[in-house]
Amino acid sequence: MAENRLGSLAKQTAIYGLSSIIGRFLNYLLVPLYTYKIAAESGGYGIVTNLYAYTALLLVLLTFGMETTFFRFSNKEGVNPDKAFSTSGLAVGLVSMVFVILVSIFLRPISDALHYTSHPEFVEIMAIIVALDAFQAILFARLRYENKAIKFASLKLLFIFLNIGLNLFIFLVAPGLKESHPALMGWYENSYQVGYIFIVNLICTGLITLGFIPEIRKLRFGIDRDLLKQMLHYTWPLLLLGLAGILNQVADKICYRFIVPGEEGDVQLGIYGACVKIAMIMAMITQAFRYAYEPFVFGGKRDNADKEAQAKVMKYFIIFTLFAFLAVVMYMPLLKHIIKSDYWEGLRVVPIVMMAEIFMGIYFNLSFWYKLIDETWWGAVFSGIGCAVLLAINFIFVPKYGYMACAWGGFAGYGTCMILSYFFGQKKAPIPYDLKSAFLYFAIAIVLFFAQRYIQIDSTVWTLIINTGLLLVFFAFICWKEKDLVNGVMHIVNSKILKKK
Repeated sequence: MAENRLGSLAKQTAIYGLSSIIGRFLNYLLVPLYTYKIAAESGGYGIVTNLYAYTALLLVLLTFGMETTFFRFSNKEGVNPDKAFSTSGLAVGLVSMVFVILVSIFLRPISDALHYTSHPEFVEIMAIIVALDAFQAILFARLRYENKAIKFASLKLLFIFLNIGLNLFIFLVAPGLKESHPALMGWYENSYQVGYIFIVNLICTGLITLGFIPEIRKLRFGIDRDLLKQMLHYTWPLLLLGLAGILNQVADKICYRFIVPGEEGDVQLGIYGACVKIAMIMAMITQAFRYAYEPFVFGGKRDNADKEAQAKVMKYFIIFTLFAFLAVVMYMPLLKHIIKSDYWEGLRVVPIVMMAEIFMGIYFNLSFWYKLIDETWWGAVFSGIGCAVLLAINFIFVPKYGYMACAWGGFAGYGTCMILSYFFGQKKAPIPYDLKSAFLYFAIAIVLFFAQRYIQIDSTVWTLIINTGLLLVFFAFICWKEKDLVNGVMHIVNSKILKKK
């Protein structure tokens, strides 16, 4: 039974992962577009990085853990899944609507406090976007609950295609049309390109909401007050957990403009934000894993077989993410061209940020012990401590070391969360994780990483050939050590081939 559920998890992860990986890959088209069209010294990309960091933080506030709470209560005995969905969806929708109204009323003082006095509309647009995103988060959770991975992936990709298309128009087509047809393009201003990024996002987010009409109709059950009280009791620690967790991701980008004020802060933040985009391949892997893993764990039995399955998933997750880490650093001579050369000075943060993302993924995997025993406040404690570590490193070291301190702050913060969750989890709800193999794989990956750093060759071609060889060493070792994993993959591949025949 556990093996069947692992197979189901693999299929779901493949669909979610495919949409996430393809989507993020396509979204990478915007990174070179922005960095080649928005000069590093202008600080424009720093503004984009800063506001999207606020958006990520606000999204956690407005969803207040209701995604996970919806899954928990939908699988809880005696609870109607439709009522759980309606209650969570309407609660998030009402909170998001009140948020937009308050931002509109107090727009001027909020914009002044965030140093956007000259462009308060940036703040208002982003407030509407995050409110829609929060509401959509519950709708996407419903699709995951119903195993509608295809629709989930389709809507995610549709948003990305729309976003990319409109951005290409704004940055590549519109300037030429402005010159050839000034009357038609009277609304367009070359100096307002940063603002158009946010406007395009708003348009795309609004259009995607229309794709959820069937799910929105299922909100007819309204809000069950008694159920809402139970859900809020369960979810408030998740809110604290989410806040601390997201602060580990965005606190550096939010605080940077206060620690290093003025144009210089925007310039450095833009360089850091552009280089972090390269490292985000690890974030999309962990996100795809999360989408499939939550229903897998909450819908499973609490027996030894299920615990062994969780231990296997952890090991496979570590193997795959370390392979992805090595692939990115080995092919950095090619990947760095995603961004313009005047942003390259920040590339040294990429391996640090990627390793921090691996720690975050492991921490997420470990976090289910307190979610399954309804003691989610543990997560808030761990993430709060990790966030404190991150903020301390940022405020102490950013003034001297700049954005490198931001990268190491994330590394230390997630590492702290991961270690705390493991030791407390093994006391409360032990899982037989294969630590020996995990440490071995990390050690080999680190050795190979420093080997490619030590080997310095002027030829890019030869560098890539040598780095490919190092990557194959890791792959060969995994194939030799994890014969069960290889055999399982080959079995799935062969079964797919036979079905086609």
